[in-house]
Amino acid sequence: MTITSTPASDPSARQVSHQVSQSVFDGSRLRVVLLVEVYDGAQQQFLETYENLRSHVESVPGHIAEQLCQSIENPSQWLITSEWESAPPFLDWVSSEEHVRMVKPLHKCVRHTRSLRFHVVRETGRPAAGDEPGRGGLQSAPRIGDGVIRHALTFTVKPGSEDAVARILADYASPEPRVDDTTRLCRTSLFLHGNRVVRAIEVRGDLLAALRHVAAQPEVRAAEEALNPYLEQDRDLGDPESARVFYTRAALPAVHHVTAGERDPAAQRHALSYPARPGHGMRLAQLLAERDEAAADDPRSPVLSSTIFQRDEIVVRLVDVRGDLRAGDPADTLGLPDSARVTELTTLLDGPARPGDELVRALEGARMEPVTDRRAPDA
Repeated sequence: MTITSTPASDPSARQVSHQVSQSVFDGSRLRVVLLVEVYDGAQQQFLETYENLRSHVESVPGHIAEQLCQSIENPSQWLITSEWESAPPFLDWVSSEEHVRMVKPLHKCVRHTRSLRFHVVRETGRPAAGDEPGRGGLQSAPRIGDGVIRHALTFTVKPGSEDAVARILADYASPEPRVDDTTRLCRTSLFLHGNRVVRAIEVRGDLLAALRHVAAQPEVRAAEEALNPYLEQDRDLGDPESARVFYTRAALPAVHHVTAGERDPAAQRHALSYPARPGHGMRLAQLLAERDEAAADDPRSPVLSSTIFQRDEIVVRLVDVRGDLRAGDPADTLGLPDSARVTELTTLLDGPARPGDELVRALEGARMEPVTDRRAPDA
């Protein structure tokens, strides 16, 4: 049996810092696993819906192959696996409005779904990575994680309602952090940037279980109901389909996390918003990721940890920093190397500016207003 991996001496293999615990930018292949439980009597509808979806996804750039599998123990259980050249094209596809529209009929015939995403680290029976053009490579080495899952939600509220929304989001009582024996809420941080809300969540254990736990808490349900009149996108949380579509559109995946490897109880948490030009969101997120990797090894950097969230043109960087956000070099704090790249990739710089002012103004334009930062007592 032959086990293949990317050779350590391969110059094309990008060396990822050991301080990076999560990243979609190493070029390795992605395996997506969707677990599905079909309603009794809905099998034919499920198969027809899947065929429509499969025939389309075959033409999506970056898609390699797909399998539909049925359980030999319970015929109501199905498994859909797909392989992608790398994570970015899959994330672009799964967050698109076209994908939301195409999977809508699927949810009418399934009881439960769960999506899992994995980079390929080792495999058997194939040539070494790099021998098959267009298939992507293997993850160069396993990452050392910290056991924390990071996720974010984002949505917009009606202009002029920001103060009322901030009060609602800041005033509700924190939910019980313990979900079950294996899952615990660690931290929830909320920010506003104009009329956009970003809620960043840190969980140990099962993210879906934690989200269901939070949604079931009376104080959270009351806050969510109070938000409804202010949202730009209508939703009915009592309607499962309406809630699913809202949270699908609101999902803001974490695409990169790096830490400098030290803890500072006095560290301040900030969020920076980078509205990328159309079609440049993933490129901007990758640029920020590369800069943060370099900064993690620099003891002079004020950034202790960074998590980058991205969907379409929305890029948010959550950072824990030493001291005040404005105290250091704005290029280091902003995470961009120079003003030319800021101008190229973002819409932060509106109007004329004096030479040398660009990065300072970009930092002020990117900074999100903190609403609340809730941490579990022993997180």
